[in-house]
Amino acid sequence: MRLIARPGFQRWASAFPLTRGTAAKDGAELFDLVQGFVKSQVLFALVELRILHRLMDGALSADALAQMSGMRTDRMERLMMAATAMKLTTRDRAGRYSLARLGAAMVGVPGLEDMIRHHEAFYRDLNDPVALMRGEVDTELSAFWPYVFGAANATDPETSKRYSDLMARSQQIVSADTLAVADLKRTQHLLDVGGGYGVFAEAAALKHPGMHATVFDLPAVKTNARALMERSQAKDRLRFVPGSFRDDPLPEGADTISLIRVLYDHEDQTVEALLSKIFDTLPDGGRLLVSEPMSGGAKPEVSGDVYFSFYCLAMQTGTVRSAARISQMCRDAGFTSVRIHRSRRPFVTTSLMALKSNG
Repeated sequence: MRLIARPGFQRWASAFPLTRGTAAKDGAELFDLVQGFVKSQVLFALVELRILHRLMDGALSADALAQMSGMRTDRMERLMMAATAMKLTTRDRAGRYSLARLGAAMVGVPGLEDMIRHHEAFYRDLNDPVALMRGEVDTELSAFWPYVFGAANATDPETSKRYSDLMARSQQIVSADTLAVADLKRTQHLLDVGGGYGVFAEAAALKHPGMHATVFDLPAVKTNARALMERSQAKDRLRFVPGSFRDDPLPEGADTISLIRVLYDHEDQTVEALLSKIFDTLPDGGRLLVSEPMSGGAKPEVSGDVYFSFYCLAMQTGTVRSAARISQMCRDAGFTSVRIHRSRRPFVTTSLMALKSNG
């Protein structure tokens, strides 16, 4: 590795026929890392200006897009060339821009644009990453997600609505990926702890017509959760129970309890207490479903060990754990037969199911 790090070796490797291909590939990957923050800001600009939405109806010139966006044509041209380089748009011979497949997919993913807009605060928290890692930054994300510090920090209705709205919009894709791998056919009563507005509970109930589902979350979420349930086709099988899993007993009667994007918000001590409480609440034969972004563990990977890891750092609580680590925490709480379900999109979520068995 010391040899590869020498500038002289890099010059030689770039010129030598047997190594210059590898050197060029390494150089391209390094440059992509260097320019990553610029890509993120280009993406933010595209979302803020609704460029991809404007192209849904057909190709437009940079001049037309500039007029719609209130900026100079040459600067819009610059933005659109960047979008095309990032494969979000295409450019025809007449210089008009159209939506590419990747751009169309971005428009269609529920909650993705909301998350990109929300990154405005995340970017500021990462402005000095060394200070962030040393714990010297009073982060904006810790104020955006106050509920992770306990129910007493999430009593304001407007604050609750802000984070719950964002979670609900992005929860749709998580619910779809979770239900694609988790077998809930035998579940009669699902309890979704920390379930927000009930997006996952509703999706599970709609997929399994014989299932009843209860959402347990903070009182500040109650009004919007019950409004969603009242509009649902499964409304007769959905209910909301207010409470804090830190301070209150969990509702009884469920044979499956789910934690969808809950554990990584909290420190180990809180997670251990919650898993023990769930184990005590479930009947023999009951199951626990955990679904959230996870670390690659022994083999780190980008979504869990870069994005979500530093997101939790900016939240100032919680951490991304590997599936193996969560499995061990479940076993420590008393669960057996923990099964990890490999997600079709690990950057969205990974799921595991744990069984309570006294046999």
